[in-house]
Amino acid sequence: MNIAASIPDFDAPIVEHARQDFPLLDDDMTVGKALKRIRREGVGERVIYFYVVDERRRLIGVVPTRRLLTASLEAQLREIMMRRVVAIPANATVLDACEFFVLYKFLAFPVVDEQRHVIGVIDANLFAEEILEAGESEDRHRRAAPVSPEFFEALGFHIEQIRGASSWHGFRFRFPWLIVTVTGGTLSAILAGYFEATLAHSLVLAFFLTMVLGLNESVSTQSMSVTIHALRSVSVTWQWLATAFRREVMTAFLLGVACGSVVGAIVWIWRNDLRAAFVIGGSIALSLVTACAFGLGVPSLLHRFKLDPKIAAGPVTLALADFFALVIYFTSARLVLR
Repeated sequence: MNIAASIPDFDAPIVEHARQDFPLLDDDMTVGKALKRIRREGVGERVIYFYVVDERRRLIGVVPTRRLLTASLEAQLREIMMRRVVAIPANATVLDACEFFVLYKFLAFPVVDEQRHVIGVIDANLFAEEILEAGESEDRHRRAAPVSPEFFEALGFHIEQIRGASSWHGFRFRFPWLIVTVTGGTLSAILAGYFEATLAHSLVLAFFLTMVLGLNESVSTQSMSVTIHALRSVSVTWQWLATAFRREVMTAFLLGVACGSVVGAIVWIWRNDLRAAFVIGGSIALSLVTACAFGLGVPSLLHRFKLDPKIAAGPVTLALADFFALVIYFTSARLVLR
């Protein structure tokens, strides 16, 4: 299949692809009045979400079609709309819009100007038609059906394939966050130097340092992945954060106790050093809990401030998890093994 022949210009402005055949709803409308406006103005070729604006025509909410059709006719839109709306800026490119679809997994996004005025709508089917090559009738039928998760996987794969043709864009987007990894690694090296005497006193600590960091990075990455997936469909509130934190910390505690016990037993059997086994195993148990907390907290915080948790959370989370794991590891060793 020759996909390259059907791939559009990813550096083109997204406004060139935005649809204009959509109704905007006022926030003070009732559901009944909103449905009358929709019938009067029409719904265009595809409607997935209805967008709500205030008296200044600024975007302030979104109402999924299912919620609009099942709500009471007397209910006001401001009561049933979702206030957190992810919108694509008007100066974005097609590639930027593809990143939005891969990151948030919504089926459509409004395109807004600097004043949050809606100037168009982009839906996933548009990109499915432009990016995926037209083929046999079975393929055409599959594109006409609702967009499946496989579409997003294919979209992400194609983006990775074309990044080489737009290297400056990828560098500019990702490099600032990788500086966090460099900074975290430098701080970790300085911290290890501060505990040089502790390492020299008990060489077994150095043997298991890579394992400790590896376990922390694995747990933090798992927790981060689960959190980013959850953030696609929920709003970050203190109640949600507290519930997710309790669940993840309990999971991390069980993982920490299990991994710490296994590693501690290995140290004890191999080196016949009970205190070193206690330090290494206990540090693993405690540091996995902190790694899990960072895996949940960092992407949630970035998501709250409308930053990209998929790109930014990884370097930040891993840097924090590694640094605090070393603090716990070396501090425990100094207190117990001195």
